[in-house]
Amino acid sequence: MQSHDKQMPIMEHLIELRNRLTWAVLALFITFGVCYYFVEDIYGFLVQPLAEIMGPDRRMIYTALTEVFFTYVKVSFFAACFVSAPVFLGQFWAFVAPGLYKNERSAFMPFIFATPILFLMGGALVYYLIMPLAWKFFLSFEQAGGASNLAIQLEAKVGEYLSLVMKLIFAFGLCFQLPVLLTLMARAGIVTADGLARRRKYAIVIAFGFAAVLTPPDLISQIGLGIPIIILYEISIIMARISERKRAKAAADDDADEDDEADSDDDDGEAEAATGTAVATAQDGVDAQGEAAASYDDGQTSLTRSSDDDGDAPKLSGPSNNDDGEDDFNNAR
Repeated sequence: MQSHDKQMPIMEHLIELRNRLTWAVLALFITFGVCYYFVEDIYGFLVQPLAEIMGPDRRMIYTALTEVFFTYVKVSFFAACFVSAPVFLGQFWAFVAPGLYKNERSAFMPFIFATPILFLMGGALVYYLIMPLAWKFFLSFEQAGGASNLAIQLEAKVGEYLSLVMKLIFAFGLCFQLPVLLTLMARAGIVTADGLARRRKYAIVIAFGFAAVLTPPDLISQIGLGIPIIILYEISIIMARISERKRAKAAADDDADEDDEADSDDDDGEAEAATGTAVATAQDGVDAQGEAAASYDDGQTSLTRSSDDDGDAPKLSGPSNNDDGEDDFNNAR
């Protein structure tokens, strides 16, 4: 974790969270103002797939006075959310990252970048592939008028068209987050790659049921969303296997480090034992020398006493009259 002299109190965490949210909301308001300035161009971009199929002579209508205004506000808000998403994710990461370990930061960092990229890929798929096919299918129900029947012609409402488009974009964008979700669950040990592979048949049924709920009631949209979900599910299985291998490798490295530390502790114990033995041996040598010196003192004392007891007979009180006895005494010590 990030090194601190002491843990931050809860109030400082709340203050930091407030500051992060302030920057994120400020970025949202700024991008909202910019997007509202270009709202007609943005809405024209969203209408372009329908306009290419209907032709330049067709029109769109609105039946409420405030419909176009609120539609433009919604378009600006959705565009601002998408544009300001990197700022929001950056502030979220800046708040969470200091509380994570280094390996946790390296594990979560790729997903922070992958989330908006996958959402953009889902939106691009629905805009460039699904919407043209779906609009062509819906416009095929138009009929020309005749003598016995009236003409059936599309008069698309501005608000309803935006609701349908944003529903499709968000459905595909959220479904494209499936690899991120399942990979994180695999890293946490909640799911496994083998478990996901065994439940593949259930995932296919759930994918098409999910697509039927989120998309309009036509086969093109449902198949167009269901097949990418299945492909993303298979990609998630591969990512889960890679995550499991990395986690197993990290666990093996940790075990190897623990074994090395244990071996190092054993070597230290052996060295300490050898050092203690050497110290004990040296102490025994010192004790032996002390005992030899003590015995020499006892011998010298006995010689002195024997000389005193013999009367006038001159006897030596030591080994000799020169310094050899003193040298031997010093050597004994």
